[in-house]
Amino acid sequence: MGILSEQALTALPSTEFDRWWHSPGEWVEPANQRRGGESGVRLLQHWDTSRPLLFCKRQSGHIYRSLRHPWGRPTILRELQAYRALARLGVRTPNIVYCAARKQSGQWQALLVTEALPGFISLEQWYSEPRAPLLNQVMLQRLAVTLARLHLGGWQHGCCYAKHLFVKVRGDGDVDIALLDLEKSRRRWRASSASRRDLGQLDRHRGAMPEADMRYLRQAYQHALSTPWGGLQP
Repeated sequence: MGILSEQALTALPSTEFDRWWHSPGEWVEPANQRRGGESGVRLLQHWDTSRPLLFCKRQSGHIYRSLRHPWGRPTILRELQAYRALARLGVRTPNIVYCAARKQSGQWQALLVTEALPGFISLEQWYSEPRAPLLNQVMLQRLAVTLARLHLGGWQHGCCYAKHLFVKVRGDGDVDIALLDLEKSRRRWRASSASRRDLGQLDRHRGAMPEADMRYLRQAYQHALSTPWGGLQP
């Protein structure tokens, strides 16, 4: 099932929602308590090895508030909005299989089921082993272009940690970038504001990424801002 319209999000058959809600799986991000509720991610079990692995983010009472939604709204629905926006910008994210929200006994419940990204590893994992310097430069250039495209499109990642930026080396030696965990993403009317927050956050949460690589990323990012895609196609 694909992404649902906003109007249909709270009017789904409960049996379908319940099927996903109760699907067995292993917690890869155990449910944690925050935002007035809990949120966690499971790797779902299935027996068809020809199908991609699925991750299910499951939330109870996990909401955000805004001027438009002063009484609260599931953060998964904000993440859905970000997924749609990034797709229009040409920024890669996981494919959404199912997304829905409902109120159960007065409390919000929300689900986001996405396909795994085959062949991708996190930026944390990337720096866990040596890389050829030229390949590493290509990766940083691609990452810079992806972040520039995000920011020029008026969006901020909001949780720009090395563990949420994913990398894949292609057979031709090029590199693909994908962004994950977008529930804190938001619109920013100025690219400079999004840039300052996301790059500052990445600098603080870059893990084993050397400082020299962070400097190179910033330089490549500035080049991508001045020539929007830096001559590259993310």
